Amino acid sequence: MPELPEVETVKRTLNALVAGKTIEQVQVKLARIIQKPDDIRRFEVLLQGQTIRSIERRGKFLRFILDDYVLVSHLRMEGRYGLYDAADPAELHTHVFFRFTDGKELRYKDVRQFGTMHLFPQGEDLRAKPLGKLGLEPLDDDFTLEAFTAIIGGRKTKIKPLLLNQEYVVGIGNIYVDESLFLAGIHPEREASSLSSDELERLHEAIVRTLRDSVEVGGSSIKSYVNGQGEIGLFQHQLAIYGRQSQPCRTCGGEIVKTVVGGRGTHTCPVCQPFPGAATAKKSRR
Repeated sequence: MPELPEVETVKRTLNALVAGKTIEQVQVKLARIIQKPDDIRRFEVLLQGQTIRSIERRGKFLRFILDDYVLVSHLRMEGRYGLYDAADPAELHTHVFFRFTDGKELRYKDVRQFGTMHLFPQGEDLRAKPLGKLGLEPLDDDFTLEAFTAIIGGRKTKIKPLLLNQEYVVGIGNIYVDESLFLAGIHPEREASSLSSDELERLHEAIVRTLRDSVEVGGSSIKSYVNGQGEIGLFQHQLAIYGRQSQPCRTCGGEIVKTVVGGRGTHTCPVCQPFPGAATAKKSRR
């Protein structure tokens, strides 16, 4: 599933491609993608004549800011947008078509069909599902150490599942949680309440650094992610730990292990991320 850096990259690409374009017609081919309103025909009609003013992001969601509405889109596993000439033949699994007055067409393709779209009147989307209960934005100015400590510190929950919970901090999925915890030197099974103030500060800095570094290179293309122009991300070439099980840690030379934490595959270096009370693994010789 695309995480914050990938959705941020799609947002920036779409702003360059479609901001300022006016929707002439909308066609929905797969009804279940449209979650709000219930009437698909109403969804199509309400968008006619609307101009896309900008595309913004909230967590892993795209927000298309229109004249009178906000279209909230979640890409889920494999959803993607692309801009085409309206006369171009549609690819398989293309489910929603936004035709513009200039003859171009924004198309939403989703092989897995898990993506969703919600249409809200201006001002209502941030108060309702699916955005209403989302937590701190880790790349915003209000993601301070104080705010992070207040919402994370003291909770008797393992730190990895806590960071994956979008009601606390948004946009950080499995890849970037593993990378951030490694950079901070914190074991993913540590309870948040066990983290010292220095460890919370390191983790806060690691989250921001990891996400910013990924955004700079267009995110991570681990499976099928591409941006709105069909380009892959490059951060997968910089991953320190995710997907590197049984390989030597680039920091200490110890073997990276893969376990399951909170139901998610988890990558850890037992040397760089020791669990308190556990025997420290020996460094492997290279």
